[in-house]
Amino acid sequence: MESGPSCSWLQAFFIAVVLFFNCGCVHGATPAAKVGSFSKVEDAGNFHIYYGQTFKVIKNAADGQSYLLLQNNSRIASRTKYCTSRIKSFVVPLSNYSVDTTYFPVSFLELLGLVESLKGITSDNVASPCVLKLYQGGQIEMFNNSDYQKLAEFTSYFLSDDDQQSACNFATFVPFMENTPLQRAEWIKFMGAFANIEARANQVYASVKESYLCLAKIASTRTTFKPTVAWMKYKNGVWSFTQEKYQLKFVQDAGGEILDANKNTYNISDPDDLEEFHAILCTVEVVIDETLTSDPTNYTLSTFIQNLKVEDRSCFSFISNTSLWRYDKRVYNSVAVDWYNGAVSQPQLALADLVEVLFPTGNYTTTYFRNIAKGELPINIGPEMCDRDTSVAMDPTIVACG
Repeated sequence: MESGPSCSWLQAFFIAVVLFFNCGCVHGATPAAKVGSFSKVEDAGNFHIYYGQTFKVIKNAADGQSYLLLQNNSRIASRTKYCTSRIKSFVVPLSNYSVDTTYFPVSFLELLGLVESLKGITSDNVASPCVLKLYQGGQIEMFNNSDYQKLAEFTSYFLSDDDQQSACNFATFVPFMENTPLQRAEWIKFMGAFANIEARANQVYASVKESYLCLAKIASTRTTFKPTVAWMKYKNGVWSFTQEKYQLKFVQDAGGEILDANKNTYNISDPDDLEEFHAILCTVEVVIDETLTSDPTNYTLSTFIQNLKVEDRSCFSFISNTSLWRYDKRVYNSVAVDWYNGAVSQPQLALADLVEVLFPTGNYTTTYFRNIAKGELPINIGPEMCDRDTSVAMDPTIVACG
C-alpha cells in the first residue's frame, strides 16, 4: 500500500522501471549529473544499483525488495513515499540510521566515515572499539529490536535478519549471503549509495580488491607443497567439517587445499565414526577450529583434545607442527568476534592471515587468527582501543605484497 501522495505518471514510470530491471535486461545505467557519483557492482551477486536523474534503485536479492533512493533536494523526494511488498523509498543521504548489531558488520560504516551518523544499536556486543566508545559516550543509544515505535524514529534501520517483521524504514544488509570474500566486501557500495558517497565506497573497494588479488596471485605461483586445511567445529558430541564457499575460496586463494572427506559429520560416541574421523585428521596439515564457545579465553589446546576424544595424537601433524587455529583472536565481551566484522569488509587482511597460517614466516602478526597449539590467547576489544578521529573515514589496511 502506498503511504504517501505521488503523481500517477511517476508511479507508472517507476513501476515500469522496476519491472524492466526485474527481467534482467539491464546491467547498468549512466547517472545524470544530479545524482552525483555512482557505483557499479562488479562482483557481488545479491544486489545491484541503477541510476536515474534524481533517484537510485537498489535491487536486493536477499529480501526481494527494490529500494528507491530519492535525492533530498528533488521534487520527487517531497511528493513520493513507497512502502509496499516490493518497493520501499528512502530520502538520501540519510540523516540518521540504526543497525541490528547482532549480525551487522559495523566496519563498513567506519571505512565510509559514517559511524558518527549511527544513532541506534540493538546490542553493545560490537567488535569495534570506536563504536563502543561512541556508545559509552552517549552518542549512540541502544534499543530492543522489537521496539517498532523506537525503530520508526530513524530514517533507516539496517538489519541482516530477514525473518524479522519488516517496516517501511527497514533495509536488509546481508554480505554474509555472498559466496566469496570479495563479493562480501563489495557490499560497501550498498551502504555508500544510502549516504551519497559512492566515490568513497568505490575507492575503498578498489583498494581492498587490488590488495586481495595481489596476495592471491603470489600464492598461486607457489611451487611448494599445498597444505590440506580442515575447517571444523564440535557441537553436542558431533564433529563436522564445514564447507562454506567463502572459506573454500579463502583457502584456495591462500595456496592451500581444502579437506575432501567422504562425509561431513562424525559422532564421537560411535566407535566406527570416531576411528574414521581420527584417520581423516591424520591427513590434515592445518586445522581451523570454529567451535562456538562462551569463553574464548579458556578455549585452549586441551579443550580441543578433550572434544576430539583421542589418546594417541602422534599422527596429527597439525598438532606436532603447531598449526591449530581459531579466528577469535579479537573479541569483545566473549561474544562479538571481529572475524564477523572487520574480516568481512577487509578480506585482504584475512587472506594475509591465512597465507601466514599455511606458509608460516614468523615475521607477520595475524589480525584475526590465533594459534591455540602455541597457547595464543584472544585480545579483548574495548572502547579504550579507539585511537582515531571517528568523524574521519577509516582507511583500509593494505598488506605489503610482492
